[in-house]
Amino acid sequence: MSSPAPSAPRFFWGDQPEEAEYYASRGVKNHQSLFQSPYGRIFTQSFHPIDCKTGEHVPIKGVVFMTHGYGADTGWLFQNTAITYATWGYAVYYADLLGHGRSDGIPGYIGDFEAVAGASLSFFLLVRKDPVYADLPAFLFGESMGGAVTLLMYLRSPPDTWTGVILSAPLLIMLEDRKPSKLRLFLFGLAETWQAMPSNKVRNLFRDPKRVSIICANPRLYTGTMRAGTVREFVRICEYLQGSFTTIRVPFLTVHGTADGITAPEGSKMLYEKAQSKDKSLILYEGFYHSLIQGESEENRERVLGDMRQWIDERVKRYGCGTSKKVKAEEVGVATVSVCDK
Repeated sequence: MSSPAPSAPRFFWGDQPEEAEYYASRGVKNHQSLFQSPYGRIFTQSFHPIDCKTGEHVPIKGVVFMTHGYGADTGWLFQNTAITYATWGYAVYYADLLGHGRSDGIPGYIGDFEAVAGASLSFFLLVRKDPVYADLPAFLFGESMGGAVTLLMYLRSPPDTWTGVILSAPLLIMLEDRKPSKLRLFLFGLAETWQAMPSNKVRNLFRDPKRVSIICANPRLYTGTMRAGTVREFVRICEYLQGSFTTIRVPFLTVHGTADGITAPEGSKMLYEKAQSKDKSLILYEGFYHSLIQGESEENRERVLGDMRQWIDERVKRYGCGTSKKVKAEEVGVATVSVCDK
């Protein structure tokens, strides 16, 4: 008789310590809540930097709004990115996309990118416009599919809302071997939510095998077959964004691994070439896979994060007004429901 499979740990770091204690050891304070957007309720989180010894909030120099990739959520390993940015002196806000994590929607279903982006953007804009952040630099960050969502949020935002945009392996062009034929999309078009699309073998997603087991242990990770409507929207949004590259004027950094087997590095190249931004940066990492921060070796991960830190800190100096302030998530006037009260 085979022995039962071991149960997944409560957190990506194991069963202990508890969240608050772990976050404090990293020098951040976490706040979780539920936000009622016009498109459905979304689960949100924030991280603010604190003094590890005293637990007191320390001044921030800007605020970053992050969006995760397909099938993931704001917890597990993705929060490592948010925590890292917070330790650099930024307040970080992010939300589970509709159809992901603890937000409303059918798991893994992206039937309308406008609704998915609109739900998170409605929360981000309320936070961005709050008086405590109004005079601080504000950035959008998107990873993988979250990169496409992030660019769409930028395009749907009022002018001059964002100081800059950071994209990590963004979904801007679908690789040919992952792009379904028009006939297949048509045949499955009447069954939007069906898990009917054939899944091509995933390649060059995570380089570090030790991280793969941690990522796959995420209890909220969507591992089902991709739904027909989701693939249709992937194709549509890539075509739409490519046609909108020439309207992009915000300062941005886009980074991509040349060996990415999920999203095409050519998308980042095309964005860099066509965008009208006067301040734009493209970094290609030779031989790196898709997951630049969560799936690469520690050395490679630190290299990517180091480039991101240098870019964002420089933009704060370049475009900020030299202001920094202590901010607590509870001080931000956004109507939310505490997760504990759910």
